[in-house]
Amino acid sequence: MAAGQPALLRVLTGERLDPPPIWIMRQAGRYLPEYRELRKRAKSFLDFCYSPALATEAVLQPLRRFPLDAAILFSDILVVPDALGRKVWFVEGEGPRLEPLIVEAAWRFDDSERALQRLAPVYEAVERIKGALPAGTPLIGFCGAPWTVATYMLQGEGGEKDRARRAAYERPADVDRLLEVLADISALHLNEQVKAGADCLQIFESWAEGLSPALFERLVIKPTRRLVERLRALGCAVPVIGFPRGAGAQTETYALQTGVTALGVDTQTPASFLRGGQTSAAMALQGNLDPQLLVVGGEALEKGVRDVVESFRNAPHIFNLGHGITPEATPENVARLVALVKGHA
Repeated sequence: MAAGQPALLRVLTGERLDPPPIWIMRQAGRYLPEYRELRKRAKSFLDFCYSPALATEAVLQPLRRFPLDAAILFSDILVVPDALGRKVWFVEGEGPRLEPLIVEAAWRFDDSERALQRLAPVYEAVERIKGALPAGTPLIGFCGAPWTVATYMLQGEGGEKDRARRAAYERPADVDRLLEVLADISALHLNEQVKAGADCLQIFESWAEGLSPALFERLVIKPTRRLVERLRALGCAVPVIGFPRGAGAQTETYALQTGVTALGVDTQTPASFLRGGQTSAAMALQGNLDPQLLVVGGEALEKGVRDVVESFRNAPHIFNLGHGITPEATPENVARLVALVKGHA
């Protein structure tokens, strides 16, 4: 990758940069007062996600405030089941809701062609965002990993994943087929984002925690590998960041066996654990500041940033949080974080 390329993309190809590039998961979100005002313009959260104009404005808001090194598409992982014909809605203050699959005897989904038609506003948003971004700012596209999306579909909500895990044991053929469907449509969804202008991609595995090694292989590794393989078979060559939150000791297996380009590291996983394993020294790691430090601020934030920078030193690193920014974070603390990382403080 040429030195003139954006810092994020250079690191994703294995280059170490000092200071590291920084972006923040959920950087367009409720911690920004202008986002809260923008959100009022849509009848529902899904309407917001399907509005190219509103999604574009949401993406640009944090970039106007902070010198971040990347933008990320404003959307939601649950647009995929919505596109597959499953009813999805959001309860204010509680989160997403779906009609749970586990109460249904037979599971049926709309075909991929119809699903992509429903997702067309997302790809229009990517085109608009790409055209509106400052020169040299890469755009990250994303999707939810098959198991994480399946968890919501099986249970009808997030929270404790016990019901989804039970379904994996009780209806193995149905769950395995669901994961295949999600892997295939997600690959198509990501590929369309890249065709519309996304420069790299992230797969969010938010519910990787609490799985035995056998279930982790079956529910996380296998469908994610299928997703990445399908994506590559479509001719999509951009870097892919995998983020298996809560994978713990199985994070190394994920890095080695799924085919992702780079690894998102959650707050609980030390960089030394990954660098000390078999993970290629050239694989970029992304993370992993505790999001609560953007609520607390002050000396705790400054120490946290120093610790993360030091722990990931001497290898390719993208500075990020170990999970998404919370609504309680303040713009002032985010500004301080970016200044600290970039060495301007």
